[in-house]
Amino acid sequence: MSEKFDFEAALKAIQSGQAISGKDGVLAPLVKQLTEAALEGEFDSHLADDVAGNRRNGKSKKTVKR
Repeated sequence: MSEKFDFEAALKAIQSGQAISGKDGVLAPLVKQLTEAALEGEFDSHLADDVAGNRRNGKSKKTVKR
């Protein structure tokens, strides 16, 4: 995971007039961290729920009839 969000530096940047939102905004790194953590948690949950094995990933045994 990326480095921790520095709240003190963010506060100083906001006080100096830097934009809060947007691509280069003060909160962009925090939003990125939250999004990555949520996606990782969802992915881990999905993998933990997969008890049937090769259920939907296209890797099941197939028989061809002639």
